[in-house]
Amino acid sequence: MKILVVDIGGTNVKILTSGQAEPRKSPSGPKMTPQQMVSEVKELAGDWRYDVVSIGYPGLVHRGRIVAEPHNLAPQWVGFDFEAAFDCPVRLLNDAAMQALGSYRGGTLLFLGLGTGLGSALVAGGIVVPMELGHLSYKRRTYEDHLGNRGLKRLGKKKWAEHVAYAVGRLIDVLDPDDIVLDAHDYLTLDKNGMFAQQVVVFHDRSGERVLDRNHDGIDFTFTQSLKSIG
Repeated sequence: MKILVVDIGGTNVKILTSGQAEPRKSPSGPKMTPQQMVSEVKELAGDWRYDVVSIGYPGLVHRGRIVAEPHNLAPQWVGFDFEAAFDCPVRLLNDAAMQALGSYRGGTLLFLGLGTGLGSALVAGGIVVPMELGHLSYKRRTYEDHLGNRGLKRLGKKKWAEHVAYAVGRLIDVLDPDDIVLDAHDYLTLDKNGMFAQQVVVFHDRSGERVLDRNHDGIDFTFTQSLKSIG
């Protein structure tokens, strides 16, 4: 069975299917409806064969059904018949939960997707718990307003990184995860100083030490130190 995986973001829609090495993507944005997304995905996957579709949706999904409209896309997602549109079986999952499951290897893992907004999910004992931490109040705005793309553009990279470090530190104190995955998506790339990577995994052990996963590209040492000093 070949599975087509669709990751719907506020900036891009990314797809990958079984047997393929390179994902494909297409712009999304605040005007994208579910029908437009389906049309874009079908065009992108035109030469790929697949039997079923798995969709990561940037919003609330309950028992395989979308229950709230997305914050960074057009409306009409609630009640949309994806199986009829794709003409095959379709499974829906919160997008951050999908990425968290892909990174999980035991214990408790916290996933934070620093993209157009802020995706978040917790995996504990193999059970995935989608979260909407991005909409919690934070400094007269929300976590999403500070840690997402809008915050990066408004604050600049240095100040933005300080907010990320502070927020991650508070979440460590509250949730006490074994692993944390920070996914910076496409708009953050590794610069000449090696300041940021597109995906960073920070491990938090019970002694309070936090170290980088050596299997991933690193981030700036100052940023790592700020994570260590919080809490």
